[in-house]
Formats: sequence, structure tokens, C-alpha cells
Amino acid sequence: MSKRIPRRQALARLAATGTMAGTKSFRLALPNKPACEAVEDGPILVAGRPVELSLKLVSPHAIRFTIFPLGTRNATKQVEDDLVLVRHEWPAPAATLRSKSPTQVTACADFSVRISSDPISIELEDKAGKIIQKLQIDAGTCAVTFSCGAGPLFGLGEGSHQFERRGAVYPMAHGQGGPQFSEIGGRMPVPWLVSPEGWAIFLHRPLGSFNLTGKEGRFEPRDTREKIPLDVFLVAGSPSELYAELAALTGVPHMPPIWALGYLQSHRTLASSEEVLSEAKTFRQKKLPCDAFIYLGTGFCPSGWNTGHGSFTFNQRVFTDPASMIEELHGEGFKVALHVVPQVRDLHGSVRDSGPAAEDPQDAAHYWREHIPDFRLGVDGWWPDEGDWLTERACLVRNQMYSEGCRLERPNLRPFALHRNGYAGIQRYGWLWSGDIDSTWEALAAQVSVGINTGLSGMPYWGTDTGGFVTTPEFTGELYVRWFQFSAFCPLFRSHGRTWKLRLPWGWNTGDYGPTELSGYRGKAGLPDPKELHNARVEPICRKYLELRSRLMPYSYSVVREAHDTGLPIMRALWLHYPDDLQATERGDEYLWGRDILVAPVTERSATSRNLYLPRGDWYDFWTEERLEGGREVLRPVDLATMPLYVRAGAVLPMGPIKQYAAEKIDPLFAITLYPGPAGEFVLYEDDGESYGYEQGEFMRLRALWNFRDRQLTLRLAEGSKMRAPSPRVFTVRLVPNSHTLAIQFDGMPVTLQV
Repeated sequence: MSKRIPRRQALARLAATGTMAGTKSFRLALPNKPACEAVEDGPILVAGRPVELSLKLVSPHAIRFTIFPLGTRNATKQVEDDLVLVRHEWPAPAATLRSKSPTQVTACADFSVRISSDPISIELEDKAGKIIQKLQIDAGTCAVTFSCGAGPLFGLGEGSHQFERRGAVYPMAHGQGGPQFSEIGGRMPVPWLVSPEGWAIFLHRPLGSFNLTGKEGRFEPRDTREKIPLDVFLVAGSPSELYAELAALTGVPHMPPIWALGYLQSHRTLASSEEVLSEAKTFRQKKLPCDAFIYLGTGFCPSGWNTGHGSFTFNQRVFTDPASMIEELHGEGFKVALHVVPQVRDLHGSVRDSGPAAEDPQDAAHYWREHIPDFRLGVDGWWPDEGDWLTERACLVRNQMYSEGCRLERPNLRPFALHRNGYAGIQRYGWLWSGDIDSTWEALAAQVSVGINTGLSGMPYWGTDTGGFVTTPEFTGELYVRWFQFSAFCPLFRSHGRTWKLRLPWGWNTGDYGPTELSGYRGKAGLPDPKELHNARVEPICRKYLELRSRLMPYSYSVVREAHDTGLPIMRALWLHYPDDLQATERGDEYLWGRDILVAPVTERSATSRNLYLPRGDWYDFWTEERLEGGREVLRPVDLATMPLYVRAGAVLPMGPIKQYAAEKIDPLFAITLYPGPAGEFVLYEDDGESYGYEQGEFMRLRALWNFRDRQLTLRLAEGSKMRAPSPRVFTVRLVPNSHTLAIQFDGMPVTLQV
């Protein structure tokens, strides 16, 4: 669960090492010298086999330590060929050991690396001789022990013990299940462990479990027969350097279509084709922004889009003419995504396979062909469910299949796929949601830290079933509103769950549950109090956050591009920008949305206030524009319509018009809000939101430079960028907390406004 780390405990940990968390940035200077090879005192044995120890300096911030069994052909290829790593060209080893020998030292500018063969260990030291991290390998079991340091530990993917990762054992198994599943949700492991003290470990091979219950951490191979090759990356640096390295190893997050960042409405049991189209008309008539409809398949509900699990045949009772119905939904500005449950028990290969390989039902090319007829009817995306039985590699094959298969069919349109299972590297291909959690306050609170850790594991495109999946008597209009507010600041903003009509923004004031779909569920499953079905407060609050999500799209889409460029998540743990702030490292119940917006979800029933922490510097209440001094906790009064949001002093916050869907063609009325404080900058990113034109430079980066001391806002294109239509553009500009606005016209040439 999401629990704060006691400040006294954190201080004690740091005092033990004599350092403050995250205050150092380490940089490797790559030596221009050949590998040294030791030839003394007999072979090095691991798991009873002679091995080679290899040390590579792969970047100024990362080293790679590998143990290969000697006499194995293509050992390197066996380590590389698993879809996890995107880099395939590596530098020559800086050190290679095949026999027991004295410690080898590789000197670097800011730290040194020591590799020993007896016992097998590797140490990273800074210039002062302080050990940043030490790995030691048990020659019998190939288990890896490492220092947990003094600060908290994060990462390891989605799910399992939250918030700080200490104190638990992580089997690194994927799928639904495990302790507290109904609150924490599904597991999607990533073997990346990161510390705000400035180091991270990526244990690429073999697969195994992490034990973080002691002062030292321990990694143990899952398969006792296949303990080697062992392949581990050790990274040191600032937070941005750590995540740049993770992206360099496992791939940068893909650029999604902009519509995927809008509100996505999920549907379950469907009564008729009239109902399907009526939901669309209701959204537009009520002017509730929505970008896509996602339809569940028949099997998990009595009447979904298809005829059963694994089927790609439309259910004629509700999609009487699929092509024309999809066309009509497109005409209203809705994208369409379909739920798919795989029947394959394994998955391998690629969508590009041909010949006999592509005739194997378990091959990705064969399985993808089943999707193509529906895709060609105009389907915009997929919701691949289940697959808990697949291996880690098969999960990645599946993630890759939906991305590359869509691109083969539509070469210049970005795909969308929402997965429940994956592995390190999933960020290159799709989205992730946390599975079938309960509709409870405890589950809502847990999901905040789950989302933060998923982002800290390199996967930025994450969200939940808004409202929780399994309806319980705790499910009320209040819980739905609080969850909706949180989801408005998750990359994936989607409502889904059983008793699905209560997941519609207007569903709490109809007097009707709709299809309840609770038979067969145990535990906390049950229906809300019928009195809750006449709650008129819910829809206006949902509208408020739908419109806010739409207005913030210029800011949020720019943050998405930053994630694509840097590997930094969209939902950011406070310590990513405040690594030396002890309280910032403790908070798993709040986060940053990009660099400048702090989000503090309300996760307590009947709350009238929210205790939260503001990092150092000044902050502005987004709603009241009151200035508050940071570096302290504050108690913010709240009503049901308010989730606390704060903007960093010195921020430049771009906002757009309210659109009913992201691609709606309306006047591009952009507003820039300036917050007094230190000189600030924001780079507004824009492209067409759907194609791969950005890969050929078809985008705009507009730099907004804000100097509060001189009261000047300067707009200019970033180097290598180009102006996008319309040109010129007029931005309204307002300085908080003033109410009057100024205007600035921009045509691609630098311009300055005196504010």
C-alpha cells in the first residue's frame, strides 16, 4: 500500500552513509585502452562451469557486467536476442577475466570500477573512494547481492508491495494475483531498481526474484538450471541521467496518437445498436468531451462486440452493420477500440514472418491476420486482455505485434493498444492498465503509488479502471468523482467496470444500475446503495475535469513528447525533480504532472481537507492562485469538486480551448498563464497528433522564456523546428494573480511581450 516513509527513519538511513540522497551526478570517462585479460590461478567457476567475466563501459553513466559460460557458441547472441534490449552495438570490453586474478581497476573521470574474480564482485566508487554500489555474485547459485543504500527504493514495474520497495520479496511474475491484488492490481514486472541516491540496477538476465527484506538486496535466478549467462547493468547519475540510460537500453516510449490522451469510455453489456449510437449522441449533446469508445467482447459479458472469446466476428445483435456504425461514430469524432482475449497459449515470431513460419497458429503473423478484416472496417485500436500464461518474451511479442501489425496496415497512423501484460520494453509499443481492482477507497489510494512506480520503471503510459472494476457497496458517487479526478491526471483516462453504466459521467443520476454483472464474484462484490442512483452532483464535476483535461492538452502533449525524448515519466515522483529533498522521496500519495503541476489526489471518504507536501520554492494553488511557500506540509481544505493542484513558481503554463475530442477543428485559442518566480521556460510541442511526420521533422517546438524580474515573455522557435499553421497565432497572456490579459502575436520570428 502507499505509505509514507517516516522522516526520522529516512534521516537515520542517510546519516548512516553520510550523504544526502541524490546530490551527486556521476559520469564515466570511457578509457581508450584495450581490454585487460587476467591469466592467473585457474579458471573462474560459476554453477560448476568455467566462465568469462566481461566489463563494458557502455556510456558515461552505465556499465555492463556479464558472466558467460566458456565454450558456448553465440553466447552473446543468446543474451541479446530477447526483445528487451534495443541496442545491439556495444563497445569492446574494458576488462575480461577468465581465471582467478587480483582485482582489476578501470579508472574514470568521476568514479572507478573494480572487478574481482574471487569472490566475484564489482564495485563502483566515486572520486573520494566512497562506494556507490557493490554487486557480489555467489559462484554456486549465481545469486546477486547488492547494497540497498540508505534511501528508499523504487521501480520493479507495476503492482506488488507499494510504495517504497523495501521490506518485501518480488517474484517478478506477471498477471493478476498476488497479495492485496484487489487493491494494488495486476503485476507487470520490470527488473529495474532505482534509488534517489543516484544509482540504478537493471538485471537483464536471467529472469529471477528480488528480495529486499534486509540491508542487502538479493536477486536469485528463477530457473536453477539456467543460472548463466548473467547480464546486469549498473547506472549512476542524476535522475534524468538514470532514465536516459534506461530508455537507451530498453527503448524510448512511443509517441501515441493524441486522441489516446483524451477521455476513453469503456462499454460492457450492450443492449442494441441503438444503444451503442445513443451513447455517442448523449456525449455530444451534453458536451462532455470524449475521444474514444472501447467495447468489451462477449464472454466476459452476455452481449459484447463479438460472438465470444477469441472471436473476430461482430455480434449482429448490437453491430448490425459494423462498417457503417464505425463510420457513424467516426463522424461524431469517436475512435473505436475492441477488446480481444487471446486463444494462443504461446506467441513467437513477428508480423513480418512469411512462409511456413507464418502458418504456425502461435506465430505473430498468423495471429495478427485474424485481426485484419475488422481493422480494415475502420477499427482504431485494440484492448488485448488476459495473457497471464504467456512468458515474458511472448508478452513482448504480443505488445510488438499490435504496434507493428497496425503500422503495416496503416503505415502513417500511430497505433493504440491497451495491455494488461508486458515486460521491460513495453513502452515502445503500447499502454498498460492495472487490472481488475475493487471499487473501494483502499484501492483508489493504492493506485496512486502504483502509477508512480510504473512510471519509475520506464513505462509512462498507464492508468486504471476509473471507479474500480469490481463494484462493491463502497462504490458511491463520491468515490467515482474522486477516482475520476485522479484519472484526469493519469496518462490513460478511461472509465471501465462492472455495472458499467455507473462509469458514465451521467450514470449516477438515472435511478437505474443498468446491467449489474456481479454473478460469480465473491469477496467485496456488491451493489451500491440505491439512494446513490439519484446523485446530481457527479456529472457537473466530471464535466469540470473532462474540460480541464482538454484545456491542458497543449501542456500534457508536450510532456508526452518529453517522455519520448528523455525516458522521464509523465506522472513523476517528486524526487525526480527534488532528489535531495528527503520529504519528497517519502511521498507516494502525490506526484508531479510533468515538471510544473503538482497533483494531490483525495483518497479518503468524506474528506474536507487534504494534507500534502510542497517541495522547496514557491507554489501557486491552481484553483485560487494563492501563493504558498514550499519545503513544508500544508493542509488544503477541499470540497467534493476540488482535487488540490499546485503550479510551480516561475512556470509557463500553456492551455488550449475546450474540445469535444482532440481532433475537433475549432479556433486554436491558446492561453499562456505566467506564474511569478525564478526565470522559467516551457517548450510547447505540437505535431499533427496522428502520423509519423514528426520522425521527419514535421513538428513545432515553441520556446516560451519567462523572466519575471524584467516582466518579459519571449517566444521563439527552437532550433531545427518549424512554424505550424495557423500563422500567425495570437496567444492571450495572463500573469497570476491578475485578471486582465494581454495578447502576443507569433509568426515564427522571435517576439517579446512586456507583461
